[in-house]
Amino acid sequence: MSQDNLIKLACDECKSINYYTNKNKKKLKEKIELKKYCKNCKKHTNHKEQK
Repeated sequence: MSQDNLIKLACDECKSINYYTNKNKKKLKEKIELKKYCKNCKKHTNHKEQK
């Protein structure tokens, strides 16, 4: 697994980094935004890609 493909997903509300995932940067040029569970907010929120 290449480190270049590893990205962090951070919660929009509390800004905590909760998830790490892989991304194919050749196919997906835009930033990923997913709705996932945040353990700090204790609810489902949008998580955006961070550097």
